[in-house]
Amino acid sequence: MRLPEHGANSKRLYTSMNISMPDEVLDFSENCNPAGPPSSVVKAWPTLISTLNSYPDPDGQPFRSAISGFHQVDEQQVLVGNGAADILSLLAGTYRGKRVLLIDPTFSEYRATLEVNDAEVVSLQANETEGFLLPMRQILEALPEADALYICTPNNPTGLLPSKDELLTIVDTAKKSSTDVVLDEAFIDFVDESKSFIPHVANYPNVFIVRSMTKMYAIPGIRLGYLIAHSERIDTLTQRASHWHVNGLAAEIGVLCLQEEAYRQQAISHAQMERVKMTQFLRSHGCEVLNSSANYLVMKPQQEAKKLYQDLLKQGIVLRHSENFRGMDGRWLRIGMKSEPMMDTLREAMDQWFKQH
Repeated sequence: MRLPEHGANSKRLYTSMNISMPDEVLDFSENCNPAGPPSSVVKAWPTLISTLNSYPDPDGQPFRSAISGFHQVDEQQVLVGNGAADILSLLAGTYRGKRVLLIDPTFSEYRATLEVNDAEVVSLQANETEGFLLPMRQILEALPEADALYICTPNNPTGLLPSKDELLTIVDTAKKSSTDVVLDEAFIDFVDESKSFIPHVANYPNVFIVRSMTKMYAIPGIRLGYLIAHSERIDTLTQRASHWHVNGLAAEIGVLCLQEEAYRQQAISHAQMERVKMTQFLRSHGCEVLNSSANYLVMKPQQEAKKLYQDLLKQGIVLRHSENFRGMDGRWLRIGMKSEPMMDTLREAMDQWFKQH
């Protein structure tokens, strides 16, 4: 039985497990903002449809300019993509035949895109007994022999956010050996924009920062992401990208989303509030919970995680398994922070399950 590699695939998941899919399913396996897309996007929809009969700007304008202003970086440092997955695929192509370090457990798409491009992937395993913290000694020792290192910050699935000092130590060491560092900040906007490494990019031509619009703005259907790096590195990648690799509708929606400061602050507050409540609930039932900074958390129950996972599935509640997260191996479960009623329903179902097991 092979489970889907990602969350948000409820129908495939139920089919793969040969479980009848209930009429109503509550999906905690994906991590998009439960508020839905910003109201400005919904209101602008009739106008946005007019972009469909025109070819999009090949550079992703006007979104590229909006990113430049939002992060206070030069436009030449920005590459817009068809979702962060598109950016990761493009990056992976530059490491064909090269050695790339991954720190497991982490987002499975790194390994998938690198292996397709025949990169030599070296796994550095974060220690479960140490709470899956960055294995700094291993990283610093391995960097001189590597062409690139990927770090997810905050990490998916653990939600752990490396400190700025840790990242600076890593990128400084990597710079000396001309090792690239790819920082995936897909969930950083659920923490605090001040935690982003983007302000430091000017000092590090070896750093790539990947960003996603999907999670914060709840727009996974249109696919939109971007990359920030030194302009020379952006130029090289742009030459390898397909023409019109961002659709015009997505580019316009991206501009509207970046203007939504109050929306972002509400999302951060909601995620933090629900994360605290869920953490307290789980720990009261003897579960191990990592101190996530993101809009999701991972937990390990005292009982068998796979049993909890399957029993909740039968009730129409989908958590994220950890079968394909190295070092977690199905013993942990990830929970996305959803609406307050959804979180209440989840706690009620889990409370009943814990009492029976």
